[in-house]
Amino acid sequence: MTTTEVPDRRVYIDKQSPETYRAFRRAAQAAHADAVAAGLDTVLLELINVRVSQINGCAYCLNAHTRAALYAGESPQRLGTLPAWRDTELFTPRERAGLALAEATTQPADAAAQESAYAAAREVFTDAEISAAIWAAITINAFNRVSVLSKHPVRPAAVPRPAEG
Repeated sequence: MTTTEVPDRRVYIDKQSPETYRAFRRAAQAAHADAVAAGLDTVLLELINVRVSQINGCAYCLNAHTRAALYAGESPQRLGTLPAWRDTELFTPRERAGLALAEATTQPADAAAQESAYAAAREVFTDAEISAAIWAAITINAFNRVSVLSKHPVRPAAVPRPAEG
């Protein structure tokens, strides 16, 4: 069989290495607990998850965290404008600082963006909040890589029908 005859079947690395994945999930849960303890709210954490997943092109995580953001009270308008968050006044200074840190964590080679993000974060976040926002971005980046490289599928969701009458 030649390379062109091999089906595009990926290894679900989370299933193939379950102990490693469980350890990673425990680390992500600890990072989330630290974020909540530091005072970062669920909406901001989900904005970070969605934005990082947009940058990384992770359909699976975008699907999961868009739903989680909506469940946490985020609006469809803000989710729709999230890729252009710098160009709108819809996001608070804390959210903007968190998004900038998330982008700098996701694209670490841009030193100028890192310095700018850190300076903005210093104006509105405590040390614990800065650490928590960065850990949130680190963990979603890692989950993105698991899902992208495993090609985790996104299944169609049932669309609720409008109420009649």
